[in-house]
Amino acid sequence: YGRLEQSKLANVTLQFKQVTIFAPINAAFQNIGDIKEDTDALVLYHMTSIPKRTDQLGSSYTSLSSELAGNPPLWITHTTGRYHDDIYVNNARVLISQSDVQTSSKDFVQILHKIDDVLIPTRSPRTVSNPVYNPNAWEFLENYESLIQHPHRVRYFRQKVQQNNKHNIFKTEGGHTFFIPVDEGFGNERAALVDDKIIDSHVIHGKVLFTNPTKKDVPFKTLAYSDNIKVVISFTQEQRGTTLINFVKSHNLFGDAKHTPGVVLAEIVKANIPVKNGVVHLIHKPLMVVDSTVKDLLQEHMDYICSIGNYARKENIKEPKYFEYPEYGESTEKDDGILSNFVNAINDVGPAGQEFLKTIERSHDVTLFAPCNKALEDDLKLNSILKDKDRFMEILKMHLVVDDRLYINKIINNNIYKATTLNPGKSLYFNVVNNGTVLTVDGGGVNATVIQADLAATNGIIHIIDRVLGVPYTTIYDKMRTDPMLRDTFALGELQGFNKLVNDTTKKFTYFVPRDKAWADAKVKIPSAIKKLFMREYAYHATTTLERHLVVSDNPYTMERIKQLTNQTDAFGRRREIELPTVRGSLRLYVNEVKDK
Repeated sequence: YGRLEQSKLANVTLQFKQVTIFAPINAAFQNIGDIKEDTDALVLYHMTSIPKRTDQLGSSYTSLSSELAGNPPLWITHTTGRYHDDIYVNNARVLISQSDVQTSSKDFVQILHKIDDVLIPTRSPRTVSNPVYNPNAWEFLENYESLIQHPHRVRYFRQKVQQNNKHNIFKTEGGHTFFIPVDEGFGNERAALVDDKIIDSHVIHGKVLFTNPTKKDVPFKTLAYSDNIKVVISFTQEQRGTTLINFVKSHNLFGDAKHTPGVVLAEIVKANIPVKNGVVHLIHKPLMVVDSTVKDLLQEHMDYICSIGNYARKENIKEPKYFEYPEYGESTEKDDGILSNFVNAINDVGPAGQEFLKTIERSHDVTLFAPCNKALEDDLKLNSILKDKDRFMEILKMHLVVDDRLYINKIINNNIYKATTLNPGKSLYFNVVNNGTVLTVDGGGVNATVIQADLAATNGIIHIIDRVLGVPYTTIYDKMRTDPMLRDTFALGELQGFNKLVNDTTKKFTYFVPRDKAWADAKVKIPSAIKKLFMREYAYHATTTLERHLVVSDNPYTMERIKQLTNQTDAFGRRREIELPTVRGSLRLYVNEVKDK
């Protein structure tokens, strides 16, 4: 209200015209800090000459003309939530319960809506000799230095657009989303790799996507989406304390000789710049360009932890403002790499760790399952393993598949359920859950979720996972409860409370757990018996069956321990069996190792 009072032009408008005002609440000004825009321009950009209630604001990706000189647009977005729907003006959410405040006279109607962010127009300062008032995306690129007071520059990308004669896609009327990489992202001769297809991949046609209203990890087609190449873009976020860092990722679904398939992740260094034909986001490097090895990606200076995905926006801020407002900005931390804890752990191993990195560097087609930073923090069990260099190297090698790029679509479409790792005798097992949208990987008895798949490199790919494989972090109960391949056994154990036994942390268990496929095979052979076993009235028999699979002992029987106990052979060359006492009865077994398995 204070700024509105100071604006003579706005006061004239209020006295003599019909108008809609989008009024930021006080907390929005406190969060945004110093505003360089002059008062008249700022206030007029929050006003439009047509009175509109919230139900009249138009559909998503349409715009209203503001009262500011040049009539720069205000872009409208509608979102659907679980409990209520929202409306956004540019990146600001309309506080619907506090909006639709209307005054009217016989001559005109005026309506006020409260919003949770300040709207900043894209225009030249008054001191510029040839000011630009309402630029489209190409005019923004041409006049960037006079429009944005920001340390970054965009000269390299502008030159590539000119060289490839791609001006028109940035001039197209309507509403679109443009991603413009800054000059700092064009090191190591990267600019030479940018061609017309890559430029096309920086534009989403027909959708104006501001960061707050856009759903995270939802792919949108780019202009580089045709029969020969298909590139989609999605947004994601990372929270660091009270600061949210926005990222964008391009996913090349089908590559060719010049364009490697996979994901390229870029940080948004300046988001939500409104232009005449949509919105511009400045990003820290070009999308779709794959020019780093797997080792380079590991060491890239871009923090990426486990807490990514759609961050629930704050609810309405009520005064007095005791709510700690999340800040939306760019990262100033440069010490942490994309998987800095993982890289540091490798380096701490010494020569063996360096040899592991050399193996990655020498290989042409590798798949690395890399635990995110949070997966290597604050775990006593993990910390003790990190100090045992030999044990850690065994675990480390379990995260690497050589001579095969296991893209997530390849795993799903080709029904790949198992892969051999660099650790002899240790394989990874894959499972797809949530209707084919989430990939889990099991290694060394630990199940991890792939939280970012297909990060593309010149010699392979990286899947970022949320756990360190081979390092236990749950009880047997929790493992069974969450493992998608053990659902049937877990359900059977719930019938009479058998599962509670394996949640006892004071005992050591060895549990031979039938996976779901084993039960499915048994249903084919003895359908009637298996059907009854899963019925509640036969719960006693279910429990006695599971008791025959469970060993309680002072120390658990790993496969390595069982192998050592059965290492002798009889006169006929057969392996000596070992008998393990179970809760009911006993098991007789031996381990037979097959060479190279």
